[in-house]
Amino acid sequence: MSNSLGKKITFFSLIKYTLPTIIMMILSSLYTIIDGMFVSRFVGSNALSAINIVYPVIYLILGISIMLATGGSAIVARYMGEIKSQEAKESFTLITIVAILLGIVISIVSILFIEKIIYALGSTDVLYEYSYSYLSIMLLCSPVIIMKTYFDYFLVTSGAPKLGLASSILGGIVNVVLDYIFIVLLNMGIAGAALATCIGYALPSIIGLIYFLKKSNTLHFVKPKFDFKVIKESCSNGSSEMVTQLSSSVTTILYNLAMIKMLGENGVASITIILYIQLLLNSAYLGFTSGTSPRISYNYGGNDEKQVQGLVKYSYILIGIFAICSFIISRLSSHTLISIFVSEGSNLYNISLNGFNIFSFSFLICGFNIFTAGMFTAFSNGKVSALISLLRTFIFFVIGMVILPNYFGVDGVWLVVPFAEVATLLISIICVYKYRHIYMYSNLFSKEVLS
Repeated sequence: MSNSLGKKITFFSLIKYTLPTIIMMILSSLYTIIDGMFVSRFVGSNALSAINIVYPVIYLILGISIMLATGGSAIVARYMGEIKSQEAKESFTLITIVAILLGIVISIVSILFIEKIIYALGSTDVLYEYSYSYLSIMLLCSPVIIMKTYFDYFLVTSGAPKLGLASSILGGIVNVVLDYIFIVLLNMGIAGAALATCIGYALPSIIGLIYFLKKSNTLHFVKPKFDFKVIKESCSNGSSEMVTQLSSSVTTILYNLAMIKMLGENGVASITIILYIQLLLNSAYLGFTSGTSPRISYNYGGNDEKQVQGLVKYSYILIGIFAICSFIISRLSSHTLISIFVSEGSNLYNISLNGFNIFSFSFLICGFNIFTAGMFTAFSNGKVSALISLLRTFIFFVIGMVILPNYFGVDGVWLVVPFAEVATLLISIICVYKYRHIYMYSNLFSKEVLS
């Protein structure tokens, strides 16, 4: 099976290959950020807070999609590297069906218990109506949200990252236009934001579906063979990504509860703004990782040690460069970034700016942890990948949340994520070193690899 995943890797070819995926993931994150901008400016800060209150449910939906996409693509890419074309297609089709069915189940169950879910997430009576309007529409579109994210990953595996980029650009443009029409012109409020997002997701989903229906493409739908082992391995391989999303749900709730206690609704709005900015930067790392992972899986399956070493080495170099650049740019543009969501000089603006200046130190480190977790997923080591993700997004976060606010007050809340990233980095380094011989990157900095 001819596939671009097997092409010789160089520093610049890796940039070229992953750039469409990076842009695609950034655009996907912009769906959420653009909603936040329009909601904050034209509906109000309480509506913005309401989105953050219910977003743990969206994290769950995205978590299922990303788990099956990353875990499944590792299996499919490995089959492709082993020249097992039919097994790759059958596994892909089976995982797709499972993803759609899970989206339908989540949609039905969540809608039945939506009121209890909203209050359980920490909503106040003031925020409930906003939360209900936004979440109910997003839940109806759960299968579409899952398919959009799922197809983004598998278009890369199929060797068509540029199509994923093009469809995401189209979806993003439609989302922006509809946000303006629904929220500003038609005065639909927060419901208009949710509807615009869902339509923005729907277009790339349809494009992906059409692509994978074509028999001429490297990866396409075939009659599946039910194999529970494939489903289990997909979930196991992608468990770190699921852990990340579920942990994000829990940590968002903890953030909201802490901020409501300390600063009220303004506190929730400020954390929402900063999490939007974090989402944008993290999406770049996720895009790079999702663009690189299929190549790692493919070459690992093909037992090409030199290619694997080159991929790992160049990836860490690129992440280091981007980490420094993103930190510097974010600090220089902090005033501009915050003012996108809220008027300069307001109390909410001052709270958010102070928090961002502390929180932004996490941008120096998070990319290394995100890629390391994704790398172990690509090697089909879901346990290590899940461990790194669980430490980063939950365990160290909770430890920080319990300790730091007691000593530093509100500033301690903002310090929690930088603390969690630093602590996780130490574990990531240990894991990378421990498995260097097993996954063929032990000679990472030999003269041959560096040449």
